[in-house]
Amino acid sequence: MAEEPRAPHILYIDDDEGLRRLVARALKRRGYEVATAGSGQEGAAMAAAQRFDLVAVDHYMPGQDGLATLAALRALDAPPPVIYVTGSEESRIAVAALKAGAIDYVVKSVGEDFFDLLARSVDQALVAVRLQAEKEHAEAQLRESNQRLQAMLHEVNHRVSNSLQLVSAFVHMQARSVSGEDARSALEDTQRRIEAISQVHRRLYTSDSVTKVDMADYLAALVGELQEAWSTPEAPRTLTLDATPMRLSTDKAVAVGVIVNELVSNACKYAYPADQAGEVRTALHVEGGDFVLTVEDDGCGMPADGSIKGTGLGSKLVVAMARTLKARMQHDPDARGVRVMLTAPA
Repeated sequence: MAEEPRAPHILYIDDDEGLRRLVARALKRRGYEVATAGSGQEGAAMAAAQRFDLVAVDHYMPGQDGLATLAALRALDAPPPVIYVTGSEESRIAVAALKAGAIDYVVKSVGEDFFDLLARSVDQALVAVRLQAEKEHAEAQLRESNQRLQAMLHEVNHRVSNSLQLVSAFVHMQARSVSGEDARSALEDTQRRIEAISQVHRRLYTSDSVTKVDMADYLAALVGELQEAWSTPEAPRTLTLDATPMRLSTDKAVAVGVIVNELVSNACKYAYPADQAGEVRTALHVEGGDFVLTVEDDGCGMPADGSIKGTGLGSKLVVAMARTLKARMQHDPDARGVRVMLTAPA
């Protein structure tokens, strides 16, 4: 059989012995277990020795008044909620008690009205305490659930990054084994695309966020990898980045990474002669509620006939990724070489 719920235990502290008996009788009729104390010191000692669900404290008591008793109760390891009882209607006393930590106050009066007011205040205070405890318990459960979810997402991003690195290694091995230059170039481009996506998940599992990517950090690593891939002693390429600190969601970060990879790679391959040095600049800035991505070079510019160099897959990927970002893509006709700007909602 289920145990009956325990009656709330109330401690009433007042130096008036007759009033203590009347309060105890009135609260017991309403289903409460009631203990009484004749002084502030005695009440604070009783509250320290056993747990009470609520304490009611009278203001005017010799030796240790209600405010001093309230302070002693609040100093306990697990302080009970306190209702402050005063025979004075001075608001300053009630305000002082509430500021000191009382959950409510009741003005003491002659007659049954006082007992009814005190009982209602006790009822309401216990309900408030229960609701606060339930709220704190729910918040603790939510925090625990969120911590578990973050740990799981960190692990997922770690595994995805590792898997993508493994695929990238396979593609690299395949590229080294093929004899055709076009096939090798296509596989190397594929490897760089995989690395661009893998970088996103690597940033997620090593950062304090599992859903947002630090774009300045991510693009710095990506541009650094492209520098190593494309710059050679015969054809040095200087890749620079100017990025405003900002965070984007995973899907947006992946799209931006793929776009930067394609535009920078195209500029490194086609903007400058194979035996000359060249610079490719990437910038990411916030303008209002949008972010603006710019990739530019000082090379030969777009072909006059509008033809596409290479297979055209890179251009198709840029258009597809821009569409996922809901971005506006523009080519600056006055640029010295090629200047591509994408504006998308942040």
